[in-house]
Amino acid sequence: MCSRLYRDSRKRSRKQKTVSMASRDLLIPANFQVALPRDQLILEDPLDAERIDVDVLFVGAGPAGLAGAVRLAQLVKQDNETGTGLGDITIGVLEKAGALGEHTLSGAVLNPKPFRELFPTLEDSGFPFRTRVEKEAIYLLSRSRSRRLPTPPTMRNHGHFVASLCEVVRWLGERAEEAGVDIFAGFPAGALRVDGDRVVGVRTVASGLERDGSRGSSYMPPTDIAAKVTALAEGSRGMLSQAYLEWQGIGSANPQIYALGVKELWETKRPLDKVIHTMGWPLPKDAFGGSFMYPLEPNLVAIGLVVGLDYHEADLDVHELCQVMKLHPLFRPFLEDGEMVEWGAKTIPEGGYYSLPLRRYGDGVVLLGDSAGFVDVPSLKGIHYAMQSGIFAAHAIFAALKHDDSSATRLAVYDELVNDSYVIRELYRTRNMRLAFKNGFYSGTVQAGLMTLTGGRFPARRIGMGLDSEAPRKPPQRPVFAPDGELTYSKVDAVFKSGNVTRDTIPSHLIAGEKVNADVARFYAHMCPAAVYEEVDGALRMNPPNCVDCKATDVLGPRWTPREGGAGPAYKRM
Repeated sequence: MCSRLYRDSRKRSRKQKTVSMASRDLLIPANFQVALPRDQLILEDPLDAERIDVDVLFVGAGPAGLAGAVRLAQLVKQDNETGTGLGDITIGVLEKAGALGEHTLSGAVLNPKPFRELFPTLEDSGFPFRTRVEKEAIYLLSRSRSRRLPTPPTMRNHGHFVASLCEVVRWLGERAEEAGVDIFAGFPAGALRVDGDRVVGVRTVASGLERDGSRGSSYMPPTDIAAKVTALAEGSRGMLSQAYLEWQGIGSANPQIYALGVKELWETKRPLDKVIHTMGWPLPKDAFGGSFMYPLEPNLVAIGLVVGLDYHEADLDVHELCQVMKLHPLFRPFLEDGEMVEWGAKTIPEGGYYSLPLRRYGDGVVLLGDSAGFVDVPSLKGIHYAMQSGIFAAHAIFAALKHDDSSATRLAVYDELVNDSYVIRELYRTRNMRLAFKNGFYSGTVQAGLMTLTGGRFPARRIGMGLDSEAPRKPPQRPVFAPDGELTYSKVDAVFKSGNVTRDTIPSHLIAGEKVNADVARFYAHMCPAAVYEEVDGALRMNPPNCVDCKATDVLGPRWTPREGGAGPAYKRM
């Protein structure tokens, strides 16, 4: 008996030692990430005496912010025409890009529903869409083959439209200005101004600072903008939205999780006549994601790859995987003899229903679009949800203005409108589909199929998720990638194609932890699609001007903070 217990204890000891040694080889990004710099993002001191006053401020000129601004202006105009209206209302929109659309990127296959609601007298031909989806296909890829699969109900896009989100945003901006909305491009919001628990406006980011923080010849100080209601429509991984939720202790059933998408536009010799989605290769079987190829014009295609940031390989590199993917027989014939004309990257909130904040409003504030996590991964849709959330916010804000009451109690109408809408109904129906893939591609596919068959009723519980940064990463195991400069490109070449206009002497907007070692530095170098990070002599070196504001770094690495207006990419047709 004693002998057997001894042998069993030795077995357990060897097993524990093996597990311990294996765990030491795993990299957990959360161990090296600094906390959200909330003291920089929530400011409680009194507003500046030279502040700018507006009635309503939308932070972010993306689909959510602009749709909200347009709808609010429409409601005010209709109300004033009754003779008992609010009168002149100042509606402002802040945008960090130098011009509308320059920081906006998506696939994008659009559901036109909110466009038709905002502009009921316009035909679809009057909207800024490229082509209507008439044919589509989904493929399972292996290294050299593709097998066509039945299109899942959630991914059917027949009757929707392929669009350039840059063009959509510029078009919405023109409609907003025609309605009397003031748009301030090149003015990032750097902090929320608060009074007690109430949001009373924002402070913009100073510009013209030199790398050492000193004031250059073009220095412009930050400006306080006061508002009765501030609508946060910052897009994915919004810093002020993160800070507000943390400050107010507003949680969610699951933490938000993210994917990183890399996209390219190609002028081609061979036309593409269908919307294509793929799954499988080149992703490892324990990573979630897929690729797309969409026709914008007969000889202009968008191609890209999206990968969940809870992947498990320390050297997985989404940009490099996208380059390798283009060599596949499904894609290569369309791209050969063509030219890559634009490149970009961004994160996408993927947590779905269970990652939505338990409330998306407060005293003087509402959260819209991607900032609140309104994205349905199974259908690859978020733009129409973002616009719809802006429309609902406009109705709640208008009612608050009419009652001269922008308290949380009054703005709670926003959540009521969202919760009673198709947005939440659809997110609830697919609530576990993305989460099912946490344990691998094959088990996730089976579970997602059962969820589809049961209308989301299987399983009868929430699938729990952790933060992306808490997912352990296995040691490097991939070969070194060498781009050919014709079909495949380096990260530096890609950043050039993003139109990056950041000046070289800008101060760093990235906050790295103090414990970063060579392994972590190499992980950051692979994680970032824009060559911002390097491992040099065992230490981390950062190249902040390369950053295209995709926010992947804020999910898994050094914290991203707002920088001067106009910095970053200058997308034209993404």
